[in-house]
Amino acid sequence: MILTVTLNAALDVTYQVPEVDWAGVNRVQAVHRRAGGKGVNVARVLRGLGQEVLVTGLAGGPVGRAVEADLEAAGLPHALVPIAAESRTTLAVTGGPGGAALFNEPGPEVSAAELREFGRVYASLLERADAVVLSGSLPRGVPAGTYATLAALAAEHGVPAIVDADGEALRHAPAGRPAIVKPNVHELARAVPPHDHPVEGAEHLRARGAEAVVVSLGEEGVYAVTPEGTFRARMPYRVEGNPTGAGDSLVAGLALGLVEGAAWPERLRTAAALGAAAVAAPVAGDFDRDVYARTRPLIEIT
Repeated sequence: MILTVTLNAALDVTYQVPEVDWAGVNRVQAVHRRAGGKGVNVARVLRGLGQEVLVTGLAGGPVGRAVEADLEAAGLPHALVPIAAESRTTLAVTGGPGGAALFNEPGPEVSAAELREFGRVYASLLERADAVVLSGSLPRGVPAGTYATLAALAAEHGVPAIVDADGEALRHAPAGRPAIVKPNVHELARAVPPHDHPVEGAEHLRARGAEAVVVSLGEEGVYAVTPEGTFRARMPYRVEGNPTGAGDSLVAGLALGLVEGAAWPERLRTAAALGAAAVAAPVAGDFDRDVYARTRPLIEIT
């Protein structure tokens, strides 16, 4: 079982429009509302691949109840810890030549007692997990070093952890010695000293404790600095669509490779193909199976 942690769970609302007029009235072609947050998106992709998953994290208020209801409707098992404050809503506006615009609320205020209760639940869930994914933003009141703490606790239980974070949470993450840290190239640039190449930034995070660092480059592919060596995955062609959630699909592929014990080249091929397939899907947490099947064998690994 792969455990996914979403401390800042959300209700994701996606508007599909033919073209956005930021100064006028826009007619929405389709609306999608579903439980979100990066860990939830990872779980959706993994479940779509036939992998057993369990979603945990924090949820509160009417929005939190809507998140739980959608997880149940989607058949995604969950063990969300209730909090007093209202969970957040995110809005993605997709369509037209501008791609997608994403509006993220900051999230609720979490008390120290609520965070301690989550830690108790998390420790119990690790007893039956084969891997854990710690991803997304941290709500207010949650210390920046929380992912490092949770990764270290997972390691104590013999469970490898993947961390996908930004800012201070990413800077602290290697201290927990996670199996994989997965920033995108922009997150990496914000987290480490100035560097001339993504591999240099990745090596900096490895030196601080991460076992492997995978840097996503969008349509340019992926770099991975690992104990087996340094790899580059190159995409065969550009996939048009909504990039929101592509990184989460990539993380799902890394998690799957981790529990299956796949060698790094095959792990990266699966992860990069899932990222591309997610761009072709309308909402985060979905992926286009045809694009995945076509793209995977064409990805070049060097």
